[in-house]
Amino acid sequence: MADELVEHATSRFPFCAGIFNRKFLVILALGQLLSWFVCGTGVFSQLLVTNYGIEIPTTQSFLNYLLLGLIYTTALACNPNDFKGKLKERGLKYFFLALFDVEANYLVVKAYQYTNLTSIQVLDCFTTASVLVLSWIFLKVRYQCVHYSGVVICLVGIICLVIADYYGSRYYGAGKNQVVGDILVLCGSIMYGVSNVAQEFVVKNFSRAEFLGMIGFFGSFISAIQMIILERSQLLAIEWNYKIALYIVGFAICLFLLYNLMPIAMQFSSATVVNLSLLTADFYSLLCGIFLFHYKFSALYLGSLTFIIIGLIVYNLKPTPRRADPPVTQTSLSYRRLEEDSEESNGDSFLSSCHDPVPSLCCQELRNVSE
Repeated sequence: MADELVEHATSRFPFCAGIFNRKFLVILALGQLLSWFVCGTGVFSQLLVTNYGIEIPTTQSFLNYLLLGLIYTTALACNPNDFKGKLKERGLKYFFLALFDVEANYLVVKAYQYTNLTSIQVLDCFTTASVLVLSWIFLKVRYQCVHYSGVVICLVGIICLVIADYYGSRYYGAGKNQVVGDILVLCGSIMYGVSNVAQEFVVKNFSRAEFLGMIGFFGSFISAIQMIILERSQLLAIEWNYKIALYIVGFAICLFLLYNLMPIAMQFSSATVVNLSLLTADFYSLLCGIFLFHYKFSALYLGSLTFIIIGLIVYNLKPTPRRADPPVTQTSLSYRRLEEDSEESNGDSFLSSCHDPVPSLCCQELRNVSE
């Protein structure tokens, strides 16, 4: 019945074909699930700060990298020769990628000590701009007017949040050092952009397990060293109880699930779409804050969510071509048809995306011929 309704809508309104399909609905659902996990990390961090005055961002992230390492690095190490080959060939690149990822998490959380939430919301959107530029340069993505329009509509939703915060209960003044805080957010946003674009490249060219295993491996060492240097005195000063432990574990679980599902979302879409989807995390944080931190509700919050969802729909009306199309030949047409069939089969089954794609020999031969 649902399929018949979808077919009827797309036949009467052809432009709806980019909206009412399983692939887009999966992308939308995954994006909102990721936003809830981002919301969870923010809520648990806020509970630690509000109730106990604890600010240990590196320690909280360390647990996530440790879990990734225990699961995915161990799986990679089960094939020692292959694991050593990957470390030798791409280990240094993964080290710098993990460094960017660890420091991005640290800098954005650290910025809350210096600037206000409104500035962080505005400047954190620079991650989306960074992803757009880096995808255009390194992934050869070529955006069209409809994609820029979708991004602008999403950013209008963030403007609604900023206005609501400025005149609402979550604006806490200029902060103790606005300039330092803004610089920290900008640096963290750029690092997030680098990490997300690199993640899309690795997931689509190598494997999800390899990315998570290497990030967990190097991220554990980097965050452990940073934790000992920067947060040792804070950890020793904490008067531990079960609530503090639950908040830290809750943060780690949300971040761990976020890291596990984000590569799957990027297999379906791209780093740009994922970042646009994550803009709704602020809305969900507000919903939780109304009950936990006594935030005041504003109709602008609903307007923000509406604009972001509409922006996502507009962005996905057309696919983003990777580069200029090659000369059309019978071979290239056959190869494109095989790729389109493969993408449709990925959209039909969510479970199939959890496994690393195995390239078809036929597709590989056609690719070689067309090149």
